[in-house]
Amino acid sequence: MNPLAGTGQLVRLILRRDRLVMPLWIIWLSVMPANFAAAFPALYPTAAERSAFAQTSNANAALVALYGPVHTADLGGLVAWRISIVTVIVALISLLTVVRHTRTEEEAGRRELLGAAPIGRYAGPAAALVVVFAANLLLATAVAAGLAGQGLPVAGSAALGAQFAAAGWLFAAVGAVAAQLATTAAAARGIAAVGLGAAVAGRVVGDLSAHAGGPLGWLSGVSPFGWVMRLRPYADDAWWVLGPLAAATAGLVAVAAGLHGRRDLGSGLLAAGTGPATGGPRLAGPVALAWRLHRGPLAGWTAGFALTGALLGAVAGGVGDMLTDNPTLRDLFARLGGAAGLVDLFLAAMLGLFAVGATGYAIAAVGRLRVEETSGRAEPVLAAPVSRSRWAASHLLFALIGPVVLMAGAGSTMGAAYGLSGGDVGPTTARVLVGAFATLPAVWLLAAVALALVGLVPRLAMAGWAVLAATVGLDLFGALLQLPQPLRDLSPFTHLPSLPGGQVSAVPLVVLALLAAGSAAAGMIGLRRRDLPVG
Repeated sequence: MNPLAGTGQLVRLILRRDRLVMPLWIIWLSVMPANFAAAFPALYPTAAERSAFAQTSNANAALVALYGPVHTADLGGLVAWRISIVTVIVALISLLTVVRHTRTEEEAGRRELLGAAPIGRYAGPAAALVVVFAANLLLATAVAAGLAGQGLPVAGSAALGAQFAAAGWLFAAVGAVAAQLATTAAAARGIAAVGLGAAVAGRVVGDLSAHAGGPLGWLSGVSPFGWVMRLRPYADDAWWVLGPLAAATAGLVAVAAGLHGRRDLGSGLLAAGTGPATGGPRLAGPVALAWRLHRGPLAGWTAGFALTGALLGAVAGGVGDMLTDNPTLRDLFARLGGAAGLVDLFLAAMLGLFAVGATGYAIAAVGRLRVEETSGRAEPVLAAPVSRSRWAASHLLFALIGPVVLMAGAGSTMGAAYGLSGGDVGPTTARVLVGAFATLPAVWLLAAVALALVGLVPRLAMAGWAVLAATVGLDLFGALLQLPQPLRDLSPFTHLPSLPGGQVSAVPLVVLALLAAGSAAAGMIGLRRRDLPVG
C-alpha cells in the first residue's frame, strides 16, 4: 500500500474537527499586525518621534529581551519589531496542533481505528503537517495583505508574513518529532515546549548580550528564533534566511518520518519503564501518586527556569552600559534611578515573563485532572477509599507549590548571577526573590480559573490556555492598541508590583489571592457535584 494513501481524507477530517478553532487563531493573528500599523502613527506621528522611540526601546533591556532590537525606525520597522513576539505564539499553536492530530490520536485509540481503513502508515503525520503548513501560509498571506493595505511596503509586508510562516513551519516539524519520541501526548507537548523555550531563551540572551557587548551574542546565531528574527522585515528583508529555515524544517520532517517508521503504533521511541508489579509505600495515597505523575515535568521546568534565570542574570550587569553613548537617554533613565533603576526594570520585566511560564505549568498541572478523568485512570483511584476532593487536591497541590518552586529557581539564579557582578550576591538575590514571589497571586488566580473550568464546564477545560493567552495579550498590546483601562485591568498581571525597585501595595495581592481561593473553591464544588467522567 502507498504509505501516504488516505492523506487527503485525513486532511479533510482535521479541517472538519478544527473548523472553528483554526479560523479563529488565523484571523486573530492576521488582524493584529494591521491594527498595530494603524495605531503607531497616532502615537508617534513624526519621523523624529519614531526615531526617539526606537532609540529609547533599544536602550531598554526589557524591550530588547521581549522583542529584540529595533532595526529601522520607520513605521514598518516599528510594527515588525513590536509584533515579533507573535512568532512565538504562532510556533506554539503550530506544534500543539501537530501533536494533537498525531500523538493524541494514537493515545486515544482513534488512529488504530482509522488504521482498519485503507490508510497508509505515514498518512496521519503527513496530514497534520499539510494542514498546519497550509494554515501558516494562509496566515502569512493575510498578514502581508493587511499590512500592504495600510500603505506599508509590499516587500517588507511579505517578509513579515514569511517570518510568521517560517516559525510556524519549523516548530510544526518540532512537534512532529516530539510526537514520535514520546509515549503520551502530554510528554510530546512537554518535549516540544522545551525545544520552543530553549529557542526563545537563546534568542533573548543572545540579543541582550550582543546589545550590551557581552560574550553570549553567539546564542542568537544558534537559536532558531535568532534565525527567524534575522529576516528583519522592512529593514534588510533578508530573504536568504528562509533557505536555512526551510532546510531545518525539511530535516526535522525527515527525522520525524524516519522515527515514525521505526516504532509500533501507540508506542514512542522513549518508552516508559514498566515499573514493579506492586506499589510500595511511596505510592500510598493520592498525593504520593500525584507526586509520581508531576515530578518529571516539575523537575524539567525547574531546571529550565533556573538555567534561563542564570543566563539573564549574567547579562543584566551589562544593561546599564546601553546608556553610555547617548546623553539624552542617560538623562531620561536618570529619573528612573540611573543604570541601577534600568537594571531593576529589566529584572522586573523578566520576572513577569517567568510568571507567565509558571502560569503555563500551573494550568498544565490542573489539566492533569481532566486527563486522568477522560483516560479512565481516575476511576480506579476513586474506587479506593479516596474522595474526589482528596484526589483533586493532590493535583491542585502541585499547581500551587510548583509555581513557587519555579519562581524560586528563576529568581535565585538570576539574582545570584547578577549579584556576582557587583559583589553583593546575598542582598541582590533576596531582592529578586521577593519580586519573584510577588507574582504568585496572579499565577494562582489563573490556575484557579483553570480548575473552575475543569469542575464546572469540563468540556471547556482547555480554555484555561485561552484565558492565559488573552491576559498576556492585554498586557503586551493593550497600551499600544489603546484599549480601555478597565479592559486591560482584567489581566491579573497588570496589578502586580514592579519588583525589584518598585513600590508594593498589599491590597492588589490580597484581592488576587482571594479571587484565586474563590475560583478554586468553585471548581472543587463543581467537581464534587458533577458526573465523572464527562465526555
